[in-house]
Amino acid sequence: MAGPLQGIKVVEFAGLGPAPFCAMVLADMGAEVLRIARPGAAPGRFDVNCRNRATVQVDLRAPGAVAALMPAIAGADALIEGFRPGVMERLGFGPGECLAANPRLVYGRMTGWGQGGPLHTAAGHDINYIAISGALHAIGPAGGQPVPPLNLVGDYGGGAMVLGMGLLAALLEARSSGRGQVVDAAMTDGAALLCTNMYASHAAGRATNERGTNLLDGGAPFYCTYACADGKSIAVGAIEPQFYALLRERCGLADPLFDAQPDRERWPLMKHRLAEVFATRTRDEWCALLEGSDACFAPVLDWDEAPRHPHNRARGTFVDVDGVVQPAPAPRFTRTPAGTPEPGREAGAEELRARWGIVLPA
Repeated sequence: MAGPLQGIKVVEFAGLGPAPFCAMVLADMGAEVLRIARPGAAPGRFDVNCRNRATVQVDLRAPGAVAALMPAIAGADALIEGFRPGVMERLGFGPGECLAANPRLVYGRMTGWGQGGPLHTAAGHDINYIAISGALHAIGPAGGQPVPPLNLVGDYGGGAMVLGMGLLAALLEARSSGRGQVVDAAMTDGAALLCTNMYASHAAGRATNERGTNLLDGGAPFYCTYACADGKSIAVGAIEPQFYALLRERCGLADPLFDAQPDRERWPLMKHRLAEVFATRTRDEWCALLEGSDACFAPVLDWDEAPRHPHNRARGTFVDVDGVVQPAPAPRFTRTPAGTPEPGREAGAEELRARWGIVLPA
């Protein structure tokens, strides 16, 4: 693989959700990642999170597992694990043992609740972690229940991406200090961090706890989604006055009702009128009128449509790997671009011995 992280070696203890996604992003950027999975967990064709790295299947509870794998950890720059607190210690791969074998190691720990706190040993999923962070409360329609935003806010945004940033920061520090450290990435912390601006707006009185009534939660008529005549949807985000003015001009919104853009008391009626307007044409007709303009407009695309959109095709936002359409590596680098992703694969015995110092028991 190409990419800016060439020369960085990472040992990944395979888990669910954010830990393998973090490892995938690092591998996309050129890091050499060895994925250690339980027996029977070989990467499949649709295991996109396993791309760009080799997998070795090991029973971590078997006698000799620690002795077999510790040489790889001793030669790595970073380690990623996503088990409940205490599991790695019980297996003999805790930070104490690993940092003793490799004092420069950056030891990344991905959990929902964190390594400490009253809930740290409890089971949970993305929906739970974003619930106590405040994020989930803010997502959903006015007067309705909160809506889970897939598992993007906790697992991937507040989890994997925050862990990746923490690993890279600790790796940079280790280059000058010669010392590794533990990175405790909790999805509760990360999801809260993603809400920094929301908490600031709430403190300043610009955002309330009433869902679906605020600027960015669907309350504003000029920052919302609307159904079209064909049942498909569009997204409008014309916040700035000049963009809002262009939206009005293109859509023929001459009614004085739309003059008072910041007037929250008028927002419900403005949304109702806008919904009526957007329901008069198909999504493609609105695209022909608004897409590419400064009206801050985009069609709402599904999983099949997004890879075919001209902008995404021009940028190569999606790639086909072994017949599986998937997002391409991001972000882009001008001098050390990432290569085309490759499917996850099984590591051979010679590769394990030569690259990682691993000799598995027969």
